[in-house]
Amino acid sequence: MAAVVELLKSVRNIVPLTGEGVSAHFAAQGWMPEGRPKNGFETSWDKDGIGGWVHPHDGGVRVEFTVWMRNADDDGTGYFEDAEAVYEEGEQALSAFLPEILSSSLADGLVEAEGTADDTDEFIAFRKWGLDGRTLIVAVSQEDTDLPVRVITALEDRPPGEG
Repeated sequence: MAAVVELLKSVRNIVPLTGEGVSAHFAAQGWMPEGRPKNGFETSWDKDGIGGWVHPHDGGVRVEFTVWMRNADDDGTGYFEDAEAVYEEGEQALSAFLPEILSSSLADGLVEAEGTADDTDEFIAFRKWGLDGRTLIVAVSQEDTDLPVRVITALEDRPPGEG
């Protein structure tokens, strides 16, 4: 998880936050490219089993990491047998990761932010902050019932009340 905090710390002051700029920081910190470049920069990265992505999001850029993941079961249905238990595991992983953010060098710039209706729809559980005019969110997420439950950390190039 330290790799996530270090990357976030290094891109914190990139203005404007761009895919090219963030990708350069991933490469400089030893993350391995995992895909094909898109829009002139590498969008997928891996370091120590943690996935990182850079992609457009709501008119800005989002830097996202998967710090914990549980795949759908292997019984052929593509669904979790006990989704609530998996969500609870995700919430425990989120609780374990939060102290790393809150005790890191990022903590001095974090300003607690309220979630929006979109956040409540998108995430199972989350914490959200403003950070230097951007939004930092740590959340439990599942994009669809047959996709993995993940704990993500995302930095978005927009203030926490917008979008």
